[in-house]
Amino acid sequence: MENCIKIKGAREHNLKNINIEIPRDKLVVITGLSGSGKSSLAFDTIYAEGQRRYVESLSAYARQFLGQMDKPDVDYIEGLSPAISIDQKTTSRNPRSTVGTVTEIYDYLRLLFARAGRPHCPKCGKPIAQQTVDQMMDQLQELPERTKLMVMAQVVRGKKGEHRKILEHIRREGYVRVRVDGEVLDVNEEITLEKNKKHTIEVVIDRLVIREGIAQRLADSLETALKLGDGVVYVQVVDGELLMFSQNYACVDCGISLPELAPRMFSFNNPFGACPACSGLGSNMEFDLDLVLPNPEMTFADGVFAPLSKNLNSYAMCQIDAVLRRYHYTVDTPWNEVDKKTQQVLLYGSGEEKFDYSYENMYGEYKEYHNTFEGVMPLLARRYRETDSDEMRESYENYMSETLCPVCHGARLKPETLAVKVGGKNIYEVTQLTIRECDAFFGSLELTAR
Repeated sequence: MENCIKIKGAREHNLKNINIEIPRDKLVVITGLSGSGKSSLAFDTIYAEGQRRYVESLSAYARQFLGQMDKPDVDYIEGLSPAISIDQKTTSRNPRSTVGTVTEIYDYLRLLFARAGRPHCPKCGKPIAQQTVDQMMDQLQELPERTKLMVMAQVVRGKKGEHRKILEHIRREGYVRVRVDGEVLDVNEEITLEKNKKHTIEVVIDRLVIREGIAQRLADSLETALKLGDGVVYVQVVDGELLMFSQNYACVDCGISLPELAPRMFSFNNPFGACPACSGLGSNMEFDLDLVLPNPEMTFADGVFAPLSKNLNSYAMCQIDAVLRRYHYTVDTPWNEVDKKTQQVLLYGSGEEKFDYSYENMYGEYKEYHNTFEGVMPLLARRYRETDSDEMRESYENYMSETLCPVCHGARLKPETLAVKVGGKNIYEVTQLTIRECDAFFGSLELTAR
């Protein structure tokens, strides 16, 4: 058989010295009884040999990090290419697990874009270049006079640990203040950080006010911060926004700076790359009003709000009853007979308006309340967000629908990440290509040394 993988004398595990030819460029399924040797042939023989040959093709330097891979018990195998294996376990329903992540192909894409990507401005789309100290100063001096600034150098970013050595080094260098996780602290005080929590530490280089004659001091502070922060400086406008400047990547026109390109920046499973609006999922699960309120002709007592309990003595129903009584309705009123204003209050909350209601809990404790009503839709969203019960979560999802993230539009990544391109495409655009289109795209790439 031409164009095939030839296997002779496979004896791995329970294989009995078998010979087989498997056609290439086709979908091949191996079936058989449990224990017949399917996994031994596919994973422990074919895949193991493909991986071993791939590792042996690498340099001695690279191989020392991957370890020595054993040769499977087989006489010979012909026609193998570099192999990808998806583990023989039940596929997770986790939306963060995709074919690209499971096969680890996406890891190579992240590395490619981190090393060979060309950053562009996420606002104007122009290629961005390095910023000089003069350009940073010009942008800061355009701020209104008397604006208070805090110039900082970031020395730890999102790393677990107590960071005692770093804090001690900062103290020895003569710095007075640090900002730890957004809080400014005196470096001479005892600073205790949680070992298993991620922390961000910034050294406060200088605190100054924009005014005439500040240029030299500002320049010195920026240069010190750039040196300490490996080319990146953060400037916190007091009671305002946090500005970031970089000697590496920055758009002068829009005043946007990008952090140093790293593989984690291109991962939607990492907070440094994930879209903040959808947390890297590409979509949001939201309660669908048509599912929450399927029959507007029903009364509140009959359960017009499908996800809520029909028990009139439940806490939510006690609140709804109070709202209805305020607007001269009862729980026996059909939904479609309630005026639009009251419907809006019931669905999305009363704002600052408060209602009187009473509730008897499961322990027989009777309490009276004077409070606002958050609304059925926010109530359901909060319950879904806060529940620890998988059963309750699945129950609520019956009344939800998936909507595309309005910020990333399904790309899962931050705008600044999507602004990094290789061959004119960002990493999301590459993942949307078919395998054939991907092959043509990478075949046409011309990579040059930086």
